[in-house]
Amino acid sequence: MHMDDERATNCDPTDRWSLVVPLKRLAEAKSRLAAAADDSLRPHLALAFAEDTVAAALACPSVRNVAVVTDDPAASFRLAALGARIVPDTPSAGLNAALTHGAEEVRRLCPGAAVAVLNADLPALRPQELARVLAYASGFPRAFLTDRAGVGTTLLSAAAGTELRPGFGGRSRRRHLASGAVEIPLAGVDSVRQDVDTAEDLAAALALEVGPRTAERLAMADRDADGARPAGGVH
Repeated sequence: MHMDDERATNCDPTDRWSLVVPLKRLAEAKSRLAAAADDSLRPHLALAFAEDTVAAALACPSVRNVAVVTDDPAASFRLAALGARIVPDTPSAGLNAALTHGAEEVRRLCPGAAVAVLNADLPALRPQELARVLAYASGFPRAFLTDRAGVGTTLLSAAAGTELRPGFGGRSRRRHLASGAVEIPLAGVDSVRQDVDTAEDLAAALALEVGPRTAERLAMADRDADGARPAGGVH
């Protein structure tokens, strides 16, 4: 498992991006998905979303490495197996403190690295679309991409030598604009915008085509639901 005290290699700050992905404990994740997934399914979906997000990010040609900030043991094991570096959330003071800590840990190992925060719930993420977003972001000290709803943020970047200053949570688009970050106006990067908090979001992600782990977890849930129905019942 790649932990935060391991020395990174290939730390040229001009060579690609280091991503920071925050992930809360799975048992607490995705409560707003209650209309689409019960209490037993939601933690599995949260992990599948994160696995597909991290796998796609690591496949992006613009990304050097991915650091996942989490205290969940199961998620740590599975995401490290994909090649992510695991950074324990030692501040334990909320999302933005975790992101700041993650960025600091990345730059402790790779001083001067360009850093971008990426949401962990982008199960339809496409590496080439992420590469387009990062290419645009590289022209500014700080930049961000709003979510599909135009209210939140799915990616926030900070160039080498620039403080991240994350303002995630709720209406984060407004906060990131007010902080001086440049909004990324690209079209055709829907997979980077499509985070999943609600049943509607999940339907939209499915329309984009989710990654293999999310698809498998949903298929398993469907099979379990079919098996629980009485013989001859309505399907």
